[in-house]
Amino acid sequence: MRPLGVLLAGLVLIAAAGCGSPPEPAAPSDPAPPGPAAPWRGDDTAPADPQAVRPFTIDVPEAVLDDLRHRLARTRLPDEIDGAGWDYGLPRDYLTELLAYWRDEYDWRAQEAALNAFDHFKTRIGDIDVHFIHQRSPVEDALPLIITHGWPGSVVEFMEVIGPLTDPVAHGGRAEDAFHVVAPSIPGYGFSDHPRKRGFGPEPAADLNAQLMERLGYERYGLQGGDWGSIISRWHAFKYPGQVIGLHLNVAGSPPPPGVEDPEAGIPEAELERMRARAAFFRGPEDGYSHQQGTKPQTLGYGLTDSPAGQAAWIIEKFRTWCDCDGHPENIFTRDALLTNVMLYWVTASATSAARMYYESGRWRTGGPMPAPGFIEVPTGLAVFPEELSFSPRAWQEAHYNLVRWTEMPRGGHFAAMEQPELFVDDVRAFYAGLRQGGQP
Repeated sequence: MRPLGVLLAGLVLIAAAGCGSPPEPAAPSDPAPPGPAAPWRGDDTAPADPQAVRPFTIDVPEAVLDDLRHRLARTRLPDEIDGAGWDYGLPRDYLTELLAYWRDEYDWRAQEAALNAFDHFKTRIGDIDVHFIHQRSPVEDALPLIITHGWPGSVVEFMEVIGPLTDPVAHGGRAEDAFHVVAPSIPGYGFSDHPRKRGFGPEPAADLNAQLMERLGYERYGLQGGDWGSIISRWHAFKYPGQVIGLHLNVAGSPPPPGVEDPEAGIPEAELERMRARAAFFRGPEDGYSHQQGTKPQTLGYGLTDSPAGQAAWIIEKFRTWCDCDGHPENIFTRDALLTNVMLYWVTASATSAARMYYESGRWRTGGPMPAPGFIEVPTGLAVFPEELSFSPRAWQEAHYNLVRWTEMPRGGHFAAMEQPELFVDDVRAFYAGLRQGGQP
C-alpha cells in the first residue's frame, strides 16, 4: 500500500493536468560547457629538419578562446574584507571589472595580428623547440641584439621597442643605431617548448640563446636583459665573451664585493639608503611569490592553469606593484597590453613551467643554490630605473662587471621596455654606439 502522502500528491498532479493552462516550459539551461581546451604552442608535429629555422604564425584555435570565455563567465571569486586595498593583493572590484572586459570586449584576434606583424620563427635546439621574434633591420649592417624577457613578462614587453631598435630612421633616429633584434621566448614561457627535465635554469637558457644566435649566423652581437633575462644574459656574457660585444641590463642587483671587510665603507650614504629601501620593499611584502614558485611550483600551477581569473590576478598584481605607475597599473599600461601578456601564459598553459625557473635556480644541479658567474669582462651598461625591485651601489656593481655606462633614469620600474620604451631605446642605442666601432660607449 502506498503512503497517504504519495496518493494525495498524485491526485493533485492529475487534477492540475486536467484543468487550467498548460504548465510553463522549463527555462533552457546554460549550454553544456566545452571540454577543457588543450594548451596551444603551435604545431606539435616534429619538423622534417629539426635544426631548420621555420616561420611561425600565432593562430590560437577558436576552441581555446571559447574555453576561456566560458571559464570567465563562470568565475567564482573570493570574498574581501571591507576597506581592503592593494596591500592584500589585487582588489576584487578591479579584477571583476577586468574580467568583464576580458570576456566581453577584449579582442585577442586584434592583438594576435599586432604580434604577427613581427617576424616569428621556431627552431629546435637540443630537445626544445624555441620560439623567437627575429626582426631584421632595413639597415643591412645593423648590429645583432638578443633581448630576453623574464617573469611575469613575455615578448609582449618588447612590442613598443622592436620598431625603434630595428628601424631608427622611421622613429626619428639615425641609421647607424640600427639593430637586428632577436627576442626569444624563454623555454617554459609562451610559445617555446616547456623543459621536461630537471635543471633548466638561467645557465642552460644562456647556452640555448648562444646556440640560437650561432644558428642565425651571428658571430658578434649584443645582449640586453631584465629580470630573468638579466641573469640569463649575464651567464651568456660570461661564457661566450668572444661573441658578445656588450651587455646592457636594466636589472642587476649585485652582492658586496668578495673579500672586503666593510663593503659599505666609502659608499655614498644616498646609495646605501636606496639599497636598504629597495631591499625592505622586496624582502617584506614582495617576495612571497618567489618562495611559492621556488618551492612548490606544481601545486601553485594547478590553480593558475585552471582559472584565468587566478592567472590574471597572479600576474597583473605584479605589474602594478613593480612598476612606476602611481598606484594603478592602467596609469602606465593599457588594459589590452596587460591582458595580452596574460594571454601568452594562459593559451600556452605556461604558469607552472615558467615558475619552475625559480625552483631550478634555488635547488639547481647539486641541491644547493644557483651559482653566480664570475666577473663579467664584457663591457656592461646598467640602466638604473628608480622603482626597480633591487639596487646595489655602483662600487659593488663595478666589482662584478666591466661597468662602462651607468644611467640614472628619471622614472620607470621593473618592466623597463614596456613602461618607458623611449628611455629604454635611447639608452640601448647610446650604450652600443661606441661599441659598434670597438670603442667605449
